[in-house]
Amino acid sequence: MSSVLVYGSYGFVGSLVARETIERDLEVVLAGRDGARVAEQVDDLGRPGRRFALDDPDVVTAALEGAGVDCVLNCAGPFSNTAEPLVEGCVRSGTDYVDITGEIPVIERVREWDQRATEAGVTLVPAAGFSAVPLDCLAAHLSDRLPEATALALGVDSRRPPSIGTVRTAIEGIEDGGAVRREGRLEYVPAAWRTRRIDFGRGTRSAVTVPMGEVSTAHYTTGVPDVAAYAAVPQPARLALRLHRYLAPLLATTPVRAGLKRLAGLVRDGPSSWSRKRATAYLWGEARVEHTDARVVSRLRTPDPYVVTVDAAVTATERLLADGRIEDGFRTPAGAFGSGFVLDLEGVAGFFDESTPESGAPEVDVPS
Repeated sequence: MSSVLVYGSYGFVGSLVARETIERDLEVVLAGRDGARVAEQVDDLGRPGRRFALDDPDVVTAALEGAGVDCVLNCAGPFSNTAEPLVEGCVRSGTDYVDITGEIPVIERVREWDQRATEAGVTLVPAAGFSAVPLDCLAAHLSDRLPEATALALGVDSRRPPSIGTVRTAIEGIEDGGAVRREGRLEYVPAAWRTRRIDFGRGTRSAVTVPMGEVSTAHYTTGVPDVAAYAAVPQPARLALRLHRYLAPLLATTPVRAGLKRLAGLVRDGPSSWSRKRATAYLWGEARVEHTDARVVSRLRTPDPYVVTVDAAVTATERLLADGRIEDGFRTPAGAFGSGFVLDLEGVAGFFDESTPESGAPEVDVPS
C-alpha cells in the first residue's frame, strides 16, 4: 500500500490532514521537528512518527529514505522555511511532494526544481490547498471557455479569520506587499495596489489585489500572461493594507518581526469544528482578451477554506499515489489533475458560468 509522510502533522491544519489520511485508509507517518509533539500524536493516533529538522539536506534525505514513504505532504508553515528543504530531500530520495502553501515565492522556488525532479522521476505539486486549488481550477475552466484570453482576474470572498500558522506566514513575508503577473513576469506591487467592485455570487463587494498563490499557479496552468488575484475585504482592512506600503520597512525589522511573532501566539489555533461546518467561500473569475470585448465570467462556491484545504491536500496526495499518468516534475493542482479537480471535493458547487458583462465599476488604481 502507498504511504505518505505528513510533515508538520501536529499543527492545526496538519493534525486535521493527518486524521483525514487515516480515515481514508492511507498508510501515514507523522513527522515534524518537535519530537515531543510528534510522540504525543503517535500515542494519540496510533501511527508511526519521525522527528527530524530541515537544516541538513543529508538528514532530510536519510529521514525520508528511512521512513520508506512514497509521498511527502508538507503542512508546516511558513513554507518559505520548510518547502525547499523537503523538496530537495524528495528529489534526492525519489519521493513525490505535495504542500498547501499559498506563498508565491515558495511556488516559484519549487518550480525551479522542475528539471531535477523530472530527471529523478518525482512529481512536485505545491499549493494543493484552498490558497490555490479552487481559483487555479477556475482559471483552467475560464481558459477552456476563452482559449485566446490574455488576462485573468480571480477573486475570493471569505470571512474566515486566520489561524496561528497563517498569521506567522504573513509575518514572515511582511515585506512582500502585493504581486501580480504582467506579460508573463511576476511583478511586485504595493499592498492593495488595485481595487475593484466584484459580484462574487452574494452581492457586489469591494475587493483589493492580494498576493495569493494563484498569481503563479494560474499562469503556469493556463499560459495566460496577465494574472491578478483579489480578496473582498471591509473598509478598515483596505485602509490597513494601504498603510502597509509605508509601514512595511519598519514592520520587517528583526525586533519588530520577533514581537509580532510573539503576539501571533495569542491567536487561537484555528476555528472550531462547528464553525468550519457552517462557513462558505465564494470565488469569482474573469478571463478576457485585452483591447477587445471578449470576456467570460465563472464562479464557484466552496465549504470553509480549512475544510477545502484538508480535502484538497489529501485528495491530491491520493491521486498522485494512485495515478501513474501524472507527469513528473513541477505541476500545479489543475495542471496535474484538471480543472474538474475542485468539483470532486465535497461540498463544492459550480462552475456557474456567465458571458455577459457584470455591473459595477471597472478595475481602478488605488489612490496613493
